[in-house]
Amino acid sequence: MSSNVPRLVVAAPSSGSGKTTVATGLMAAFSERGLAVSPHKAGPDYIDPGYHALATGRPGRNLDAFMCGPELVAPLFAHGAAGCDLAVVEGVMGLYDGAAGRGELASTAQVAKLLRSPVVLVVDASSQSRSVAALVHGFASFDPQVRLGGVILNKVGSDRHEVMLREALEEAGMPVLGVLRRAPQVAAPSRHLGLVPVAERRADALAAVAALADQVRAGCDLDALLALARTAPALACEPWSPEGALTGTRGSAPNPAPHTPTGLEPPHGQSGDGAAPAGPGVAAGRRPVVAVAGGAAFTFSYAEHAELLTAAGADVVTFDPLRDEALPEGTTGLVIGGGFPEVYAPELSANEPLRKAVAHFAAQGGPVAAECAGLLYLARSLDGAPMCGVLDADARMSERLTLGYREAVAVSDSALAPAGTRLRGHEFHRTVIEPGAGAAPAWGFTHPERRVEGFVRQGVHASYLHTHWAAEPSVARRFARAAAARG
Repeated sequence: MSSNVPRLVVAAPSSGSGKTTVATGLMAAFSERGLAVSPHKAGPDYIDPGYHALATGRPGRNLDAFMCGPELVAPLFAHGAAGCDLAVVEGVMGLYDGAAGRGELASTAQVAKLLRSPVVLVVDASSQSRSVAALVHGFASFDPQVRLGGVILNKVGSDRHEVMLREALEEAGMPVLGVLRRAPQVAAPSRHLGLVPVAERRADALAAVAALADQVRAGCDLDALLALARTAPALACEPWSPEGALTGTRGSAPNPAPHTPTGLEPPHGQSGDGAAPAGPGVAAGRRPVVAVAGGAAFTFSYAEHAELLTAAGADVVTFDPLRDEALPEGTTGLVIGGGFPEVYAPELSANEPLRKAVAHFAAQGGPVAAECAGLLYLARSLDGAPMCGVLDADARMSERLTLGYREAVAVSDSALAPAGTRLRGHEFHRTVIEPGAGAAPAWGFTHPERRVEGFVRQGVHASYLHTHWAAEPSVARRFARAAAARG
């Protein structure tokens, strides 16, 4: 089976060049033309896909070759882009930047090659003229397997500046597909972990996306960009599907797992390779209700997680810990993903009825999966504000940013995975929790450093590590079955 959706990868020489501006603007501009546009983001970032979803009306999906393995990049792409007229993939960092010390792994260049997609390079031209040709030539020739189809010049200062840039790139034989002038009025606000998520500024975000579409429409040759996208050859791959992933029949790939070093093995009597019994999920009968935290404080999630839980037999219901005073009716499983609880600590603390409901659910042994922001919410306190008190730990903001890919092994049996399950994930936070691990840690990190982290207690699995369940679908199946057992 093949996928022949036209596609573009929007890349840049470095972060801060304007990838998000251009990618989101292109998505919105093509959507306004009546095209069904599939939005994608290379790497683990949760925030940009929120803007992509706003621009296209479709879920923003991540393509992460480190967490999911290169084998799943094309199948996940084909799943998200099915039935679309065009796909736009926003890159990560610079074109050739990937996982530290791993060569091209998880780079935009690798994703472009796996998707056989032409690349559009967004260049910040604010402090150069003829040198732009040397820069672009270097990026175009560094890896002959990466097809650089053209350049969009960003932050161009004047008509004269544009002429000089165009002349230089004409000499280099590189098409200029767009020229964008400096436009600070469409910039999205940022803070300690990047852009402010859409959920926190929806009205302003809608206006910003509309302005980006106007800017891109005025400055870019949309017809030429669409023609370039249509040169992408068909992808010979089976689209990923949550049902197929759970049964192992299609759209699944072995997770690239690390070796477990001495000192991080599962406790005696606990072992496992992550395997779970075959089958899509829970037994026939009443479907378990898995409540997933949402709203402005909990905005980080991968679309495939809810799809996998649904395919495993669960009913997924979203709730907002800032507003809802009770868990959804019939809740038998609880997922609290990433976000910014540190920004909303007073409001989360003020919602005492929900904090008590979460604590009671956990105390009764209900399965709880908490990642990063969820970990903080389950703590005793966050920056001095009372939280749920599920964990005997306290969290606070820190000056230090913790960022990077991790290789991990489950140290303790939990509602997510048996001890010994190996996953790759990502940490991204500017908070610390003390202690950093419980008596039964969640994960043992094997690379790039060795340490244990997180908490497993009764049905609770809480950790800073963000994971992508498409890499190990048995996580969703195991959690759905744990939730069904509570019904």
